[in-house]
Amino acid sequence: MFDFDKQIDRRGTNSLKWNKYKDQDIIPLWVADTDFMAPQGVIEALQQRVAHGVFGYSRPSPRLIELVIARMQQRYGWKIEPEWLLFMPGVVPGLNFGIKAWCRPERHVITPKPVYYPFLHAPEYNDRPVSYLPMQLVDDRWLPDFAKLEDLAKTADVLLLCNPHNPGGTVFTRDELEKIADIAIRHDLVVISDEIHCDLLLEPGAQHIPFASISPEAAARTAVLMAPSKTFNIAGLCSSFAVIPDNRLRLKLQQAMRGLMADNNLIGLVAAEATYEHGESWLQAQIEYLRGNRDLVVQTLGSIPGIKIAKLEATYLAWIDVSGLGLDDPIAAFEAGGVGLSPGAQFGDKNFVRLNFGCSRTLLQQALERMVKVIQTTRLAERK
Repeated sequence: MFDFDKQIDRRGTNSLKWNKYKDQDIIPLWVADTDFMAPQGVIEALQQRVAHGVFGYSRPSPRLIELVIARMQQRYGWKIEPEWLLFMPGVVPGLNFGIKAWCRPERHVITPKPVYYPFLHAPEYNDRPVSYLPMQLVDDRWLPDFAKLEDLAKTADVLLLCNPHNPGGTVFTRDELEKIADIAIRHDLVVISDEIHCDLLLEPGAQHIPFASISPEAAARTAVLMAPSKTFNIAGLCSSFAVIPDNRLRLKLQQAMRGLMADNNLIGLVAAEATYEHGESWLQAQIEYLRGNRDLVVQTLGSIPGIKIAKLEATYLAWIDVSGLGLDDPIAAFEAGGVGLSPGAQFGDKNFVRLNFGCSRTLLQQALERMVKVIQTTRLAERK
């Protein structure tokens, strides 16, 4: 019914992902958007809206608000109120404005490391000191160092959380989230929880739990950031939302955003509504396809000596430890071999690369073959 094998030519469309290696024989598996066509219901809704021909200022429709509320209830058993919702063009602005609103100038922002790179830059952009919370492997899953978090919380106002974790792929359990919540409550931290990958759960049995749904005490200090952008490949339409149960926190954020944050554009709002109205069967098919792609990455690369890949529970991003390959510059080596990846240093660990497997399996297979060839050629040269 849905053809994720279809290769759609994105060259010549001003695609950030594909333009990076324009006119080069390099397969781009770096920035986090997929090569999949959005659900047909989304395309039709956009076509209908464009045909109207008037594109003035717009607000989120009552139906979009209803769909978001219903989604939180149905997927997570989380009852939210309409007034808790703030719509914004992206999750990253939410991180930055949240820091501006809720962290005093002399207090620290705690951010995991490694993590999605805007987390690492947001404290600096807002003139706030930063404390890095190490992520560590525990039973093949990336988890925060809870003892270190307890210590860092003493001088901080804000904790940035990424769940599911990008690039590690961990879906935090209720017990793990409750440990974080306990520390946040005792040290009066505001938690900004980036949950943009919450729909992309690949591990059977994995369950996403919004941080603010843990308890009333957690809700009173949390902003949950979500969007349909990664889920349905509409990132270029810039549509996301925050769920902030506490009136005081929500007002502070609105004040920080005043005059600086743009409203969502109407096309993004139409797309968001259509994804939640019509996209569920497409989403489930995509998840099955991504599971196959994940397994192909793990089987192909994970068995190579010198490469380590922890359990990938969510997202379409593989966090790959290449430190054992002996490559001076892994990114340059793989680019020379025809594959473009994201450097681990960008996320806080130079020993890794990040690979985006949200593409057709044929293209992924071709890219993996090229990577294997790079590794084999390097080892052959070392033996000489």
